[in-house]
Amino acid sequence: MILYHGSLEQVEKPEIREANRALDYGNGFYTTTSEEQATLWVKRKLGRKGGKGYVNVYEFDEISASQLDILHFSEPTEEWLDFVMANRTDINFCHTHDIVWGPVANDRVYAAFALYEGGLLNKQELIKELKTYILVDQLLFHTTRSIDCLKFKEIKEVSL
Repeated sequence: MILYHGSLEQVEKPEIREANRALDYGNGFYTTTSEEQATLWVKRKLGRKGGKGYVNVYEFDEISASQLDILHFSEPTEEWLDFVMANRTDINFCHTHDIVWGPVANDRVYAAFALYEGGLLNKQELIKELKTYILVDQLLFHTTRSIDCLKFKEIKEVSL
């Protein structure tokens, strides 16, 4: 499987990084199966200042990864929602999964989450709403042994 990581840097050797903000699946190295999603992320980071960024391309060794603890959400569910909310809001929350794979919370999803957090939607209403969206995926590599399943392939330059 081919995976993409959008960045302002060239990343030939992925590493686990501590984030400076709460992320959907916790700390680690985020990728997606969508080259378009990775490219859009780079363009958003470049903003109006311009410059260039990169879509880093990797091959994911699924055979090696079959020995790892992989938490996979194929669609928004209560379990997925609880997991994302715990990562975003509970500073003491920590999981031990090697890889977490599931829907990415884009800007539309963030707006729906805000309605949920504000009590304007309940859990079931939020999930029903999210299931109407076309969501791309994200794969978080949370441990060093999971990173070892990624083989760098190439870099694609992105500019505005």
